[in-house]
Amino acid sequence: MPASYTPKTRGAMADKHSHSQTVQTNMSAAQATVGDVLATKGGDVIAIRPQDTVQHAVEIMSENRIGVVLVKDAQGALCGILSERDIVRQLAQTPGQTLPKTVDALMTTELKTTTTDETLVTVLRRMTDGRFRHLPVMEGETLIGLISIGDVVNYRLTALEYEALQLKQLIVG
Repeated sequence: MPASYTPKTRGAMADKHSHSQTVQTNMSAAQATVGDVLATKGGDVIAIRPQDTVQHAVEIMSENRIGVVLVKDAQGALCGILSERDIVRQLAQTPGQTLPKTVDALMTTELKTTTTDETLVTVLRRMTDGRFRHLPVMEGETLIGLISIGDVVNYRLTALEYEALQLKQLIVG
């Protein structure tokens, strides 16, 4: 064997520890919060008024390529949410009569909300169990954003891609 080559033996490696997995990296997915998603996504929301027509809401959704609009009253307080699903249900019940109706006739008023410190795992469970895809994010009584199940999945996929890149760099060197 050449003198420059020293095989790695258990004794030679005794003082070196592998850190490819740590408590921090293993727990990062469980600790990610709604605030982490909003930090990357931003807090912009599209809102309409309760007295707007469903036709107007559909136009806003189409123009912005979104599946939900938040509904705020004249004072700017969150009072409801209107989703594509709400509109489709009403279209099935009253064909040809839905678009002229006002948003307040179709919107969901019993809102489920979240805060920036709620974990993504908890949010995903609530969305799945409740069969809804969007949650307004509140700070006290103030609306600060909107999070969708797609936002949560995208955030997690990005994190997984980063973790895979770190592993590849660790292996390749």
